[in-house]
Amino acid sequence: MDAETPTVEAPPRYLIGVRLREPVNADDHLMEEFDLHVGDFCVVETASGTAVGEVRRPRRPLPEFKQDRLFRKVIRKATTSEANEWRERRDRERRAVVTCQERARQKNLRLKVVDVELAPNGRRAVVMFNAEERVDFRELVRDLAREFRVRIEMRQIGARDVTKVMDGIGPCGRQLCCSSWLRQFEPISVKMAKTQEMPLTDSRLLGNCGRLKCCLLYEFSTYEELRSRLPRVGTPCQAECGGGGCMEGKVKSLRLLKETVVVGFADGTEAEVPLDLLTWEGRPHIKPL
Repeated sequence: MDAETPTVEAPPRYLIGVRLREPVNADDHLMEEFDLHVGDFCVVETASGTAVGEVRRPRRPLPEFKQDRLFRKVIRKATTSEANEWRERRDRERRAVVTCQERARQKNLRLKVVDVELAPNGRRAVVMFNAEERVDFRELVRDLAREFRVRIEMRQIGARDVTKVMDGIGPCGRQLCCSSWLRQFEPISVKMAKTQEMPLTDSRLLGNCGRLKCCLLYEFSTYEELRSRLPRVGTPCQAECGGGGCMEGKVKSLRLLKETVVVGFADGTEAEVPLDLLTWEGRPHIKPL
């Protein structure tokens, strides 16, 4: 009888956070047995080939629910010369931002240069800028092309993207969400502030970018769910009283997080009534949260 063929266990797989450029958020990459730590440099797969990146999050085991996802891989640890070239290119990009802004100012162009991305092959430079109005930057592009001896691409970005690149600390005391972990911007509307009963004239609704805060979205679905369980303001209702009786009244205001309703009665009095002691026409079937 043949001996059973021994099973070979697959090597453990890990995720590690790598950013290709300094202002860019780190993305998860798949790695096996590499001795990499935060601050190290490595060579990773990209859509256009390979690139050097900096480790920003330590490795962690690949979660079970992400086993079927496709991740770009870490190929190897970067050499010292590759890491130095990455740092030197970033230094050149910082100096290029200053140069581009000075050239724009000399031409009286009302724009703000936010960042410059130099291609690793040294043939192209992407100048990211923000402007409140239309700007004719054709002469600026010609001057920058002569200055850097590369092909210049101007890319206009919005106020939220400017803040993402510039980074900063939010009113909560933490690093801005867009600069730390937020991958894409979702539409934020005044309705989200209204649903959460926030005063629309409060300047604290605005983030560092001058737009409505992204965090208005985080609890919006919870507030919507709570609001769907309560009657609208002005709805006639009946509130249970002691002894099994009911009093007729109208909804004056809502206390969403407490799931209570302030009811105004015919005699001019008001009372805060829990949801389970309140009935009204068309009351939905309530499922516990």
